Amino acid sequence: MDYANLFRLDGRRVAVVGGAGGIGREAVRALVAQGADVVVADRDEKGAEETVALSGGGTDRSGTASACALDVLDPDAIRAAADAWGPLDGLVVTVGANVRKRVADYTLDEFDRVIALNLRAYLSLVQTFAPGMAERGRGSVVGFASMRAFQVEPGQSVYAASKAGLVQFLRTAAAEWGPRGVRFNAVAPGVVRTPLTDQIAADPAWYDAYAQASALKRWARADELAGAVAYLVSDASTYVTGSVLTVDGGWTAVDGRFDPAL
Repeated sequence: MDYANLFRLDGRRVAVVGGAGGIGREAVRALVAQGADVVVADRDEKGAEETVALSGGGTDRSGTASACALDVLDPDAIRAAADAWGPLDGLVVTVGANVRKRVADYTLDEFDRVIALNLRAYLSLVQTFAPGMAERGRGSVVGFASMRAFQVEPGQSVYAASKAGLVQFLRTAAAEWGPRGVRFNAVAPGVVRTPLTDQIAADPAWYDAYAQASALKRWARADELAGAVAYLVSDASTYVTGSVLTVDGGWTAVDGRFDPAL
């Protein structure tokens, strides 16, 4: 084992789907810094191009980044992208949606939207890219679940269900493709300051309540998730599959509990 280069990704091609901003953008930057050649795929092509500009690729020790417009709800577009990108060593998927409503208030259209982005898109992506990885006997797929896969609160029903489903989907994929060298893992963030959490961040009381619920007493920055991605794509995790890497500041450990004076 070459421990000096354990996390290096030189010569490897990785696609980050959802790389136009937030966690996806920081994942791209981390992977490029480790030498990967990264495809930044997103429906927001302008945002993907901005990520490319911020990635800092092209130096002696870094890889490269290129932008690609992609609608993950269009299976034909995904197949066309696969043909254009060529073989992948890694696939990172950060796309997702959340509609915060009580169960009684949810519409079927909202349900379908959340499930489509948080689950159906993964099915299309894995069906398209995993077989090629299996043919080459190697590959790493990293999906983004959430602490809500394990701990819920009012208003998170469909989101939580979709993330719990994603964990089990990735575990099943790990079982099916593991014998052929393809690994599947999930990252489960806690509360992260991204556009997806704008609704919470705009409410000072809500924002502070979430900050106080973790062991670290603060929200995560998007860049604090990038290390988990780099680890799961790299050779540092070659015996890790079917796992969930929780990066939640200790939220699920302390369960947001009141700390009484004893």
